Amino acid sequence: MNYRKLGKTGLKISEISLGTWQVGGKWGSGFDDEKADKIINTAIDQGVNFIDTADVYEEGLSEKAVGRVVRSRSEEIYVATKCGRQINPHINENYTPEVLTKFVEDSLKRTGLERLDLVQLHCPPTDVYYRPEIFETFDRLKDEGKVRNLGVSVEKIEEAIKAMEYDNVATVQIIFNLFRQRPSELFFTEAKKKDIGIIARVPLASGLLTGKFDSNTHFDKEDHRNFNRNGEAFDKGETFAGVDFEQGLKAVDELKALFPDAKNLAPIALQWILQFQEISCIIPGASKEDHLLSNTSVYDLPPLSAEKIEKMNAIYNKYIKPQVHQRW
Repeated sequence: MNYRKLGKTGLKISEISLGTWQVGGKWGSGFDDEKADKIINTAIDQGVNFIDTADVYEEGLSEKAVGRVVRSRSEEIYVATKCGRQINPHINENYTPEVLTKFVEDSLKRTGLERLDLVQLHCPPTDVYYRPEIFETFDRLKDEGKVRNLGVSVEKIEEAIKAMEYDNVATVQIIFNLFRQRPSELFFTEAKKKDIGIIARVPLASGLLTGKFDSNTHFDKEDHRNFNRNGEAFDKGETFAGVDFEQGLKAVDELKALFPDAKNLAPIALQWILQFQEISCIIPGASKEDHLLSNTSVYDLPPLSAEKIEKMNAIYNKYIKPQVHQRW
């Protein structure tokens, strides 16, 4: 495992870390504590020292699992969680310092930790980024020893750039992958200037970049890859990184031709992300142990050549860029 600095937090974190949206089982399957514990323990065994969760993942069960395992281990493991998406309706007016403070305190109870290493606002409405009192709330929580660092998880680059205007914002979690390349332009430049840690989420475009799907692939009824392809439930960009599924499959077919010996494209897709030194870490999810081991197998591959990277980017430009580049 290799480690990178998480921006101005100063923390040295595993460049392949763990996202826990589906750590207790695949989407919509319910939560399996035993499976979650096994995946998290295996991640730590592989050198992962940064785990990302959220209070809304399986109604807090993900946070409980993360806290339970971290407390049982001797290694120093950094825990990041998120808050705000419990607000219903999820609108700007319902964001208040009091509500967010309670969310953080509830996360502390669920994890059983004395302090959270990173708390991130969880894709709040755009107007929230223009309210200093929301960001100031976390200075008080830091003073009280409940929170170590503040970050944001965003949908749009414009939101990330606005959030970075607040001095206490140390990290930005953003969708970035071979099929979502726009962040590497202005956002990366501005984040580097301000020493912002960048956490790449949805790195495999909801599994599309594994190369294991085809036009006959069936997703369960409760799986967002079935019901949110057009943004019916939440931002469309969260599902397949906003890429039309059939169009994405065409792009993946060309990737397979570019890497004919690869049985699994996932590690190659992660390699592509890691070429960007601005990235602090990637947080691929894992609903079973094999997924986790696939992600960490990135270190078993030879480096991507400049020629391969150029051809990967050409596939993006041909199939994906016209559809998604300016949207997020």
